[in-house]
Formats: sequence, C-alpha cells, structure tokens
Amino acid sequence: MSRPYDDSQPDDTSALTYKAAGVDIDKADRLVSAIKPHAARTSRPGSNPDLGGFGGLFDLKAAGFTDPVLVAATDGVGTKLELARKVGIHRGLGIDLVAMCANDLLAQGAEPLFFLDYFATGMLDSDIAADVIAGIADGCVDAGCALIGGETAEMPGLYPKGEYDLAGFCVGAAERDRLLSVDLPQNGDQLICIASDGVHANGFSLVRKLIETQNADLKAPAPFDSSRPLGEILITPTRIYSRAVKAAGAAGTITGIAHITGGGLIENPPRVYSDKLALEMDMTSYELPALFRWLKAAARMSDYELARTFNCGVGLMIFVRPQDTDNVLNALDEAGETAWRAGELVDRGDASVCLHHIEEAWA
Repeated sequence: MSRPYDDSQPDDTSALTYKAAGVDIDKADRLVSAIKPHAARTSRPGSNPDLGGFGGLFDLKAAGFTDPVLVAATDGVGTKLELARKVGIHRGLGIDLVAMCANDLLAQGAEPLFFLDYFATGMLDSDIAADVIAGIADGCVDAGCALIGGETAEMPGLYPKGEYDLAGFCVGAAERDRLLSVDLPQNGDQLICIASDGVHANGFSLVRKLIETQNADLKAPAPFDSSRPLGEILITPTRIYSRAVKAAGAAGTITGIAHITGGGLIENPPRVYSDKLALEMDMTSYELPALFRWLKAAARMSDYELARTFNCGVGLMIFVRPQDTDNVLNALDEAGETAWRAGELVDRGDASVCLHHIEEAWA
C-alpha cells in the first residue's frame, strides 16, 4: 500500500544516513541557493543563468550568431590551489579557472559564451565554496560569458579535510570566417604583447618548491615589493583578455593570438603560426617584472628555463598586419591595457622562437 513521503528523522538513531557517511545534502542545497545571485549577474544574450535544472541552455541565435563554429576548452588551476589554501584567499582561484579556459578560446578567435565549473572536496566548507564560485562569477563577468551550471561533489575519503579541487569548462563560438588558424600569420606580421598580472596559473609546482627551499614567509612583505605580502602577490588572479582582444580586433586585422601559459614564451607562440615562420622577439622591448627577476635569482634559473616555465610578464601575444600596429596599440591603451610592440614574424630558420638580447634585458 502506498503512503505519503515522510521526511522526518528515522526512529532508529543507529541507522546510517548519507550525512553520517560524510555527505551533507542540506548544506549543498544551501550552497546552491547562495550562489544563484552570482550566476544571475553573469547573464548575457543567449543564456539562462538559473541553476537547478539537469543541464544549462544557451541560444546561439539569441547571441547574434548566423554561421557559428563552436570552440570548447577545459582546464584547472593546478597546484596554485595549495598555495591559495596556505594564504587563505580563495576567490581569485575562481577567476583563474575562468581565465585559463576563456583566454584559450580567445586564442582561437572565439567569443566565450558560457561556463560550467566542477568543485570537488572531501567535506564541504560552504564559505570557501561560495567564495570560489563568487570568483568564478567575477571571471565570467570579465570574460563576457554566462555561468550556466556546475557541480559540487562532496567525496569523503577521497580528499583530505580542508582540501578541494577545481575544473572548468568553457564554450565559445566564432563566425566561420572569423576563426584564427596557423595559415593566417604571414612574414612581417608584428607582435604586440599584453602584460600579465603575475605568474597567473602555471609554474606553481616550481614556485611552491622555491618557497620551501627558501623558507619564504608568505605573510611577510615580498622581497621585491615591501608594500604587499609575498603570498598575496603570488596568487594574484590570471588576467582575462576578452576586452583587450575585442578592442584590438576593432582596430586592425588580428592574424594570431597566443595565450602564454605552461611552456612560457618558448612553446606557446609556435602554436599560432605555421612551421614556415619563426618569431623574432626583442627582449629589450619591455622590463622583466620584479617578481620574475626574484624567481630567476632565487631558483638560479637560466634565461631559457625561465622563459620556458613562466609567462615572464607577457600574458597574451597578438599578431597583426604591419599597417595596423599603431592603431591596435592605441586601442589597447584606451582599453586600459599595458601593451607594446615586441617583434615580428620572419621566415623560419633553425628555431621557431628567437628571443633577442635576452642576456642584456634579463641581466
């Protein structure tokens, strides 16, 4: 015989429950309610940011596309998680998560449209989770994409107490004739660099090892900047370049974009152009930021190893036709970006990237 659903507590106090096993559904439900306003502020044409359904929806037609090609990217924030936990600042990791995906979409010529996140932990700390997801919403607003869903997984026994992991997934689109490819850049195209906001989210296994060997105090003023704690500087969120790329694209013809992540200045640029071309970059065109000078000196790294590990102050590279260089630089300046001309593409010789005058510039 059927009977109404009874949500009262069981009479048997020894009965096992999901909560007793380490998963608190009520706490997760409260978290969903807490983050709904953050999802709502990421709304954009084509999106429905309401949470709670089985899937997120996005209407490409409502977003203004006519013949779109979808572009997808997924990523995490690596061991920067561990450093943020020690510093006790979590919100920036959400921005990092969006940035690592959205900037990769920009490098394909795509506009970021929507984002989904995955937050996994051994025991849910609602305050930390809400802080991270608020950061994800911050990143989505900056990137111009909608947060249309996500997953919070509480898995006792899999993650140690107080630890969590993050993953993100972003989808963008470009009109078919606006996609970037390695066939577009040509000999003579000019390199414009846009500044990073620090280490971003790559190379932190080395950063953490350096902190350990140097016995560095994350709460003390940084050795290269007495106005801020070292830990706070190191976990500065990754810069999101959506507005910069939009401004540059309106001012001239972009032929290639390289997001400078793992592999640094050595391995990322060749992903943009064909194997018939090489990048000649003048390293005296900018000043190596003090943070990277400290990393280089403290780790006793060679110039090549530094350039191959970190972004070294360059968060994004944009290649443009020579006649558009000045217009693009002016547009980036008006958009509030620190940008400079740093080199050009030439016919390939022995190397795919040549960093000229690096010994002089980074001495």
